[in-house]
Amino acid sequence: MSSKTKFKKEGWLDKEGELAVDVFQTEKHLVIQAAIAGVDSKDIEVSFQNDMLNIQGKREKPEIGKGKKYNYHECYWGAFSRQLALPENIDPSRIKADMKKGILTIKIPKIEKKGLQEIAIED
Repeated sequence: MSSKTKFKKEGWLDKEGELAVDVFQTEKHLVIQAAIAGVDSKDIEVSFQNDMLNIQGKREKPEIGKGKKYNYHECYWGAFSRQLALPENIDPSRIKADMKKGILTIKIPKIEKKGLQEIAIED
């Protein structure tokens, strides 16, 4: 199933939520983290194309029954996504993602930059 149909919005008036992320670097990795409580890892898709990382999924609204009257309605339910432009000094072929305790963590290894490289001029 393609991601376009897997995470399709319910109706044309429904807005897609933007996933909040933290992005930081360690000595060896670029790391992206997102709190995605209430969503199974099978309901999240992470992809990489043209220097863009895409995270998308859908948080299903729990069925509580009829006759409910909200006092507060602050939780987001429905499709969500986030696109991030990634720097050039990473190795996208070795991206790893895991989900623990509702936190999605994506680690992307950095590519070591070589120091000054002299280039010979041919005659």
